[in-house]
Amino acid sequence: MADDHVGVEPKFSLEHQVEGVSPEQMPQLEAQQLAASPTAPDLQTVTGEEEHEEHDESNGSTHGASSSSVGLSIDSDDSDATSSLGDVNVASSSVSATSSVFEFVEKYGRTFHRYKDGKYYLPNDEQEQSRLDLQHALASRLLEGNLYLAPVNRPSRVLDIGTGTGIWAIEFAEKHPESEVLGTDLSPIQPGYVPPNCHFEIDDAEDDWVYSYKFDYIHGRYICPFLADIPKLLGMIYDNLNPGGYVEIMETLMLMKAVDDSLKDHPLQTWNTMMVEGIRKIGKDPLSAVHLKKWMEEAGFVNVTEKKFSVPANPWAKGSEQKIRGMMMMNNLLEVAQGITTKIFTEVHGWSREEVEVFLVDIRAGLKDRKLHGYVPVLCVWGQKPLPT
Repeated sequence: MADDHVGVEPKFSLEHQVEGVSPEQMPQLEAQQLAASPTAPDLQTVTGEEEHEEHDESNGSTHGASSSSVGLSIDSDDSDATSSLGDVNVASSSVSATSSVFEFVEKYGRTFHRYKDGKYYLPNDEQEQSRLDLQHALASRLLEGNLYLAPVNRPSRVLDIGTGTGIWAIEFAEKHPESEVLGTDLSPIQPGYVPPNCHFEIDDAEDDWVYSYKFDYIHGRYICPFLADIPKLLGMIYDNLNPGGYVEIMETLMLMKAVDDSLKDHPLQTWNTMMVEGIRKIGKDPLSAVHLKKWMEEAGFVNVTEKKFSVPANPWAKGSEQKIRGMMMMNNLLEVAQGITTKIFTEVHGWSREEVEVFLVDIRAGLKDRKLHGYVPVLCVWGQKPLPT
């Protein structure tokens, strides 16, 4: 990577709860509405071990898929809405940097990274760190307790790009004491007390890589919407892997679809549309992960595999596991809504902060409404650098 790697020496603290966000009580004002919905290539969806082809007659709209096509069934019985969820609170690690070099930028009542200010358009404060750890917990459920799906075997050197709070890198290092694990990120928000075979550096994964050694496994999660040139990054990953090594990227698409017409003309559809449009205007694509398989193959990787999931946007689906996943996704969306919406809607769409806050009242209410049968696509793609012939 760039030759300005900076080691992290933060203080360590713990947070033990991920809390939902209550709707604010505010006067209702008129918010701008858009009827269009974001489009993306049709997705095949894997739920559990079965693969289903998704037939979306609405050309990628948020209300085109049937419930059977994504493996989710609507639960019309509210009696078990909460009892089957169990305890979905998630322990999380959060940190604060001590050096003035890593002072954060304060905007909209949140903090953002200062290094390459603006490249990552989400906050980096404790609220966001808890959300990142919640995402990690949800990913673990989708992967049935695993940290990865690629068939890696005792990798010597492992790189986790966009490591966030470092929770994935730390858990990998604990489970693989034979591996040296490096996590890189734009924000110094990783804990200081970590396994001896794990360390962190401040770095931009899109800078030129200048490592003096190669890796056996390179991992990334929830990074694609913040990258300007994913094919270039995959090329650098390929060049920095040992032959036979693997790359794996897991991504949540910034796309809310539905198994019926319940999202049609709803503010959640407007929110999704404007978010996608706004992020594209700043040169990023929140739906770019749908091309990962193709881009990996074009970069030269072999044995490229893609697995897809459909995660309920709240606990509307049948089955205790789907309800837990839905509750976790709902909390994830509730936590992320304020920070990203304020930044994109004010800086790109020109809304006032007051207009955004009023709009968010409807968004939060919609995210909690079990009559809305939305789901969020998640995918995991991995590939191998060929062995010498």
